[in-house]
Amino acid sequence: MQNKKLYGGIEAGGTKFVCVVAGGPSHIVDEIRFKTTMPEETLGRAIQFFKPFAASGQIHAIGVGCFGPLDVNPGSPTYGYITATPKTGWSNTNVLGILRGALGIKIAIDTDVNAAGLGEYKWGVSSGHDPSLYLTIGTGIGGGYIKDGRSLIGLLSPEMGHIRIPHNHELDPFVGNCSFHEDCFEGLASGPAIEKRMGMSGAMIPENDPFWNLEADYIASALVNYILTLSPKKIVLGGGVMQREFLFPKIRWRVRELLNGYLTSKSLLEYIEDYIVPPGLGNQSGSLGAIALAMQLNETNNDPRI
Repeated sequence: MQNKKLYGGIEAGGTKFVCVVAGGPSHIVDEIRFKTTMPEETLGRAIQFFKPFAASGQIHAIGVGCFGPLDVNPGSPTYGYITATPKTGWSNTNVLGILRGALGIKIAIDTDVNAAGLGEYKWGVSSGHDPSLYLTIGTGIGGGYIKDGRSLIGLLSPEMGHIRIPHNHELDPFVGNCSFHEDCFEGLASGPAIEKRMGMSGAMIPENDPFWNLEADYIASALVNYILTLSPKKIVLGGGVMQREFLFPKIRWRVRELLNGYLTSKSLLEYIEDYIVPPGLGNQSGSLGAIALAMQLNETNNDPRI
């Protein structure tokens, strides 16, 4: 174990930061968690944590899975910046530049959900399934699509939480909670949308409440869109809302019902319990995904993210 390469990983969330030094899930050397406050204080704590490891050459690179919106275009002058975020004090924060300047080693950055998807692909439940999709349903809704072992980045990062899904206003008169689109997927099915509609957090709503059929319908409607357009070989559903595990069978049943036999894959018809699944890495998907991102960066000298 002493000769195994070590890497740094940062799960940079809007609520908390998780910093780890590891060679993989079975070789975690050190870890720290702390609340996300203002940029100077929060990034300063991360820098202090990694400084001894970077200065001594113990870590070869750092990966960062960061909340956003995040500029992930390596050719952009604001690459690695958090852009116009509702998180107070964080708009136009040069996360990548601050960390690189202070630590002096290679650092890669991606969205938090892309990093989690990469972690699940490398060590978790979607290992061996390429392409795969990781979706987080919690404070917000976002998706990371892993193709050829890397997260998909196009014009921008995919914003899977903002697709439009059917909204029956008679059945669900709730207007929606997205400040941009009102009743997009995130506006209807995220944790804050649930709380605003129901007057309590999802964790407090009884399992037998009819609302959960509506929630499962919204999630299944989105998954059908992703299945038909991206054709992932595995779908992983994480985030706080999905900690209510009784949702999984409801979602799987509704996905099959909505597809209505159009797709004949056995993964959907016979083995859907192994197709739409919770994270294999639990609450470590993001931090270990950041480690996987650092490993990718260290594997090539031609990576445009360097």
